[in-house]
Amino acid sequence: MLSERRLEVLRAIVQDYVGTEEPVGSKALTERHALGVSPATVRNDMAVLEDEGYIQQPHTSAGRVPTDKGYRLFVDRLTSVKPLSGAERRAIGNFLDGAVDLDDVVARTVRLLAQLTRQVAIVQYPSLTRSTVRHVELLALAPARVMLVLITDTGRVEQRLVDAPAPVGETVLADLRARLNSRVVGRRFSDVPPLVQELPEGFEPDDRPSVQVVLATLLETLVEETEERIMLGGTANLTRFGHDFPLTIRPVLEALEEQVVLLKLLGEAKDSGVTVRIGHENFHEGLNSTSVVSVGYGSGDEAVAKLGVVGPTRMDYPGTMGAVRAVARYVGQILAES
Repeated sequence: MLSERRLEVLRAIVQDYVGTEEPVGSKALTERHALGVSPATVRNDMAVLEDEGYIQQPHTSAGRVPTDKGYRLFVDRLTSVKPLSGAERRAIGNFLDGAVDLDDVVARTVRLLAQLTRQVAIVQYPSLTRSTVRHVELLALAPARVMLVLITDTGRVEQRLVDAPAPVGETVLADLRARLNSRVVGRRFSDVPPLVQELPEGFEPDDRPSVQVVLATLLETLVEETEERIMLGGTANLTRFGHDFPLTIRPVLEALEEQVVLLKLLGEAKDSGVTVRIGHENFHEGLNSTSVVSVGYGSGDEAVAKLGVVGPTRMDYPGTMGAVRAVARYVGQILAES
């Protein structure tokens, strides 16, 4: 375990390096921070930090920079994240409140995160597997053709066309709509099949085949492994950090093009707290020079999806963590109210 003083020296090195982009020397540290010890003591502390792998010397410089291990300790020992200003909070609220539907909420969230953090923003659409049913609508398009519309608690809308084996009267359709909603609204997708199993028996024999086809389509929609969708924004922000990527920015950009990589990066939605993965903690080789800050969001206590940012390991962690958490909270409120 590092002593509190050496931890203080490490914190100062991380803050200065993130702020100035320049390797940090002991003289600059003692001038900028009230460490309460002599430059010689700071030099000694820096030698210990280097021996233990928390900082390193870039080959061309007399100063030191944090390693992945140093950033990890810095993040783990953060006592607080940087709160957003009142103006920033109002701007977030006003910007997101203007969203007209779920696609718009996700698109605005991506833009907002990228602007606030000046990193690459990633937002996962709410997952169907963790959703509940808000409403089922049935619309007659032709005598034997019905549009089934499934609306989830997160505002996601799934539409399916149903070709019935015989014409379906408006009375039957209205009756089926009412019975369906009385049974499935507020229920998790996985709970729905047994609740609608016996519904056809409540209809006239002639209408049952059509009712069964509508129900079969609904159940297919519920269990379909709909591909998890993700929206990405702010990739151009990475070009500002060219010198933070040792060889080239290309492997990072290639990794960000892969949907599977992005989903893995964000992690499981059920982990709703702020997660920070630094440098080589990222499983994908192309992202070994980046850090990922992610958090779950949802309309209630449970997270239904994740959002986050990707940037260089030389990142303002307290500020980024504060921004990501605040945006997730606002998105959750909007989903709850929508």
